Amino acid sequence: MAGSGRTLGAALVGVGMAVPQHVVSNAEIAERLGVDEEWISRRTGTKVRHVASPGERLEHLAAGAARSALEDAGLDPVEVDLVLVGTTSAEEMSPHAAPLVAADIGTKGAGAIDVSAACPGFLSCLALGASMIEAGRARTVVAIGADMLSRYLDPDDRGSAMLFGDGAGAVVLTGVDGPTQVESVCLHSDGDGRALIRLDRDERLIRMDGPTVFRYAVRCMTDVTREVLDEVGATTQDVDLFVYHQANTRIIDAVGKRLHLDPAKVVNVIEEYANTSAASLPIALAAARARGRLPDGSRVLLSAFGAGMVWGGAILRWGRPA
Repeated sequence: MAGSGRTLGAALVGVGMAVPQHVVSNAEIAERLGVDEEWISRRTGTKVRHVASPGERLEHLAAGAARSALEDAGLDPVEVDLVLVGTTSAEEMSPHAAPLVAADIGTKGAGAIDVSAACPGFLSCLALGASMIEAGRARTVVAIGADMLSRYLDPDDRGSAMLFGDGAGAVVLTGVDGPTQVESVCLHSDGDGRALIRLDRDERLIRMDGPTVFRYAVRCMTDVTREVLDEVGATTQDVDLFVYHQANTRIIDAVGKRLHLDPAKVVNVIEEYANTSAASLPIALAAARARGRLPDGSRVLLSAFGAGMVWGGAILRWGRPA
């Protein structure tokens, strides 16, 4: 990945996803919690979620998403210079997930880095991958978001037991002559919110202050949406598709109302996948692409928030420049 001294633009040319086969319905969780399954649907927007079975490994899901994205891009794994995996749930503390994924998909000695940034992990990978291409230090990058947070849920916690699913999503970025297609990226943090969502090494269970996180998420994603729009001199009317972190439907709806967004432009796949943490943005992109909602040339706005607290947003053009 030595620098070439040549200025390139970064373009997103492929997307893919992979989820476990095992599906858990609201009814199963509702019975355990002693609540009505419709209560879960109203609270979260989720009806089912994909959950990893014992023995399933995170890097296998991530590799499946990467292969799908490379196939969509029409590129061979040997062309990949760098693999980035946004995750907080790698199987071991070491080795990290990225080198395992790089090997599984058949790259030839590609660089491999895990990015730990909670739910915005994929967005951070996207920013890093685009920057490496724009600097001339990589030509093709696979940026992945993957998490299996179902393993860290307290099954008796009514505040979180129904929220998360497992999965992985990936995009392929490649260098192009001309302007970068990743028009703007803004990343932020606020360590004063560190207690709002926690996953301690000792307890190994997710704990969160749900009502405060809700307000925090709505404010942060609303503000960063305006920020990235202002940075490129655009308005919400100039965006074809809004893809927000798929935490729950009420958060996405609240952001949409604050920004007066056309609901037809907002992606929501929470009903089918729940909150897949770092995987939620690329899974939503892959679902949109599969449903014909992400044609080449689409202008897309991404935003996510998560534990830390960390959050960010980006505006991009899908596909190679015309």
